[in-house]
Amino acid sequence: MVSYKTLTLRQKKEESLKRFHPWVFSGAIAQKPNQITEGETVRVLAYDGTFLGVGHYQIGSIAVRILSFEDEPIDVDFYKKRIAKAYKMRQHIHLVRPDNNTFRLIHGEGDHLPGLIIDMYANTAVVQAHSIGMHENLPLITEALQTVLPSISLHHIYYKSEGTLPFKADVSPEDAYIYGGKNVDTVALENGLKFHIDWLKGQKTGFFIDQRENRKLLEQYAKNRNVLNMFCYTGGFSVYALRGGATQVDSVDSSAKAMTITEQNVQINFDNDARHKAFTEDAFKFLKEMEPNKYDLIVLDPPAFAKHRGAINNALQGYKKLNVSAMEKIKSGGILFTFSCSQVISKEQFRLAVFSAAAISGRKVRILHQLTQPADHPVNIYHPEGEYLKGLVLYVE
Repeated sequence: MVSYKTLTLRQKKEESLKRFHPWVFSGAIAQKPNQITEGETVRVLAYDGTFLGVGHYQIGSIAVRILSFEDEPIDVDFYKKRIAKAYKMRQHIHLVRPDNNTFRLIHGEGDHLPGLIIDMYANTAVVQAHSIGMHENLPLITEALQTVLPSISLHHIYYKSEGTLPFKADVSPEDAYIYGGKNVDTVALENGLKFHIDWLKGQKTGFFIDQRENRKLLEQYAKNRNVLNMFCYTGGFSVYALRGGATQVDSVDSSAKAMTITEQNVQINFDNDARHKAFTEDAFKFLKEMEPNKYDLIVLDPPAFAKHRGAINNALQGYKKLNVSAMEKIKSGGILFTFSCSQVISKEQFRLAVFSAAAISGRKVRILHQLTQPADHPVNIYHPEGEYLKGLVLYVE
């Protein structure tokens, strides 16, 4: 038994932990020590004193994120074992290849490390903490990474958590390089394609790795089509469409910086390719004003419209409005890739919004594919909340 402080649950509040769900909600706690700090590792007991798990304590609705259902210390050896298992799984599903050095190594609860994200870009690991416990454990995580990943020549570890922690963390770009200095690689490979990764100022860890398999699927449909990539960010779908043989690819994003990186990504893969055009414009405005029947493949991959439950209704209206515009304008026989990355929006809610859009547009629409996040963003079977990415591929007559 390890000597961590102890939290005791109320009667009959232990059932979810017995089913290996990794969260303890604040309302389930009957007793906790007076002197306890955020990020501290604690032992969780049932009302009758039975041991349930070890995890990180935090103020808020989710009071404890369980790291282990065994009574074990959360030390560097613990992180080495967890990271090694996660890396081995990525090797077994053939994500670590000469033509692919971009993948998610740790996906929070999906890899039994709630609150921790680690993305790999060539020789760089980008670490994000979503809990104070993981922020406090950063030295252990760094040591574990350096031990587990020598086979891929880990040159740099970059800590990017200033926007993900639930408090004002003292993390700035100037001191966020915790291993390897600032001369980081700027280009990574995904399925043989090159991408500039802006892990310093880009969204998330610098790239949307979770759309990798969906980009590959779009490539199969792109041949001889006019493609519109809305909310293109750094142009992932656009680059795949060009390799797939698209006749024309137009990329749209409101961010001038994102459009610059998009054009760089097109350039580095397809030098001076006249098939690609970039538009720095508001997506809703662009869709409203574009001419009908110009595109026969459209990608709608907007940022999260809802980040909390109070925004769900407005988000669903946004998804409906966006899809109505695309369905009304797409050429007959066109293919629409449409997504939601909002975790609080369920698959059923998103599908209903898209169905409603189809009815309003008056078009005949069929589902070709139902999409989700890739295998390196695994969903812990005991934590269904981890399934956040939802997508549909539609054939519009």
